[in-house]
Amino acid sequence: MLNQYYTVKQEGIDEQSIQKSRFIGYVKRVESEEDAQQFIQSIKKKHADATHNCSAYMIGEHDQIQKANDDGEPSGTAGVPILEVLKKRELKDTAIVITRYFGGIKLGAGGLIRAYASTTTLAINTTGIVERKRMKQFFLKVDYTLLGKLENELRQSDYLLEEIQYLDNVTFHVRVLIGEEDSFTGWITDLTSGNAEVTEGNDSYIEIDVETA
Repeated sequence: MLNQYYTVKQEGIDEQSIQKSRFIGYVKRVESEEDAQQFIQSIKKKHADATHNCSAYMIGEHDQIQKANDDGEPSGTAGVPILEVLKKRELKDTAIVITRYFGGIKLGAGGLIRAYASTTTLAINTTGIVERKRMKQFFLKVDYTLLGKLENELRQSDYLLEEIQYLDNVTFHVRVLIGEEDSFTGWITDLTSGNAEVTEGNDSYIEIDVETA
């Protein structure tokens, strides 16, 4: 299981016109090749009247499943450029379909490659990218005398402060990257002079938005 990786948000769409041809980019996060194929077929059904519905997807921890389909465009001018964008952006578990309505002007091989790649980039940027980080949850129970100091230090740290509970004591809910647990607990021990009750929770993926240009 990867500790962190990039993927797209759940689903998105954008489009552009190039030399009178309409290119519509569909993006979806998928968990399996079956999910990807179902998504592709749903777009093909939606745009059954389109000239082409070209696609690509990249799935798996180590990108072990990679497929590209030109759907009638000249070989290597559609599916591969879509897939290359996924590789360049390091996007796992992502499927793309680019629907084209031909506008009467031929683009040539180079023009097609640029059109499919740029539409893919446009649709991905519109959909949004997230970094998924596997993090361990910690609960820190301290006396109220440590509230201000601990909250201030946590907010200035690289750790993720999720919640603060105010009961008989103060309990901080904090997320820590997998692999940094020991350094975190050592830091908390030093910071509180050993006066924090530290309890571990579950680990899970947290999604952090990534800025796209």
